[in-house]
Amino acid sequence: MPLSLRMAPSPTALASTTGGYGPVKKQCRIPYSGVATTRLGFCSLDYGKRVDSSVVRCSLETVNVSVGQVTEVDKDTFWPIVKAAGEKIVVLDMYTQWCGPCKVIAPKYKALSEKYEDVVFLKLDCNPENRPLVKELGLRVVPTFKIFKDNEVVKEVTGAKYDNLVAAIETARSTTAGSSG
Repeated sequence: MPLSLRMAPSPTALASTTGGYGPVKKQCRIPYSGVATTRLGFCSLDYGKRVDSSVVRCSLETVNVSVGQVTEVDKDTFWPIVKAAGEKIVVLDMYTQWCGPCKVIAPKYKALSEKYEDVVFLKLDCNPENRPLVKELGLRVVPTFKIFKDNEVVKEVTGAKYDNLVAAIETARSTTAGSSG
């Protein structure tokens, strides 16, 4: 079932009389990837009636998440994207601007996003602005790759270990394929 994500600028906006959501100022259609989100704000999931696309209804700036690319996230956009991904595998690259190994593995990570079209690839700059999320995710070393399924971390790879990352993605994908059939 396709996903429709309705967003309001704050939890208090949900008290409006327009069906429980704040006013919609902009509508964006995103190719069906099961994922959509905003930069800031409170998010609520709603299943849409369309079968060929996902629709984002938002009152804030949107972030498009597409297969075959790596999407930069921050403390405000990360969890909405992971939740909207549903049963899709989500791989998060936690890096810093000054990290040499992070820079070395970045092009390989991008290539993986193009190879695995059924996986959502995200990047999080572990800067002071994103510190609350970094702390919540328990980062100890960069780069760290966290693999999520159903909003839970199912695998973690620390360091710029490409082969270990590929093996972790393959394991998560095979677990997903095995559980759906």
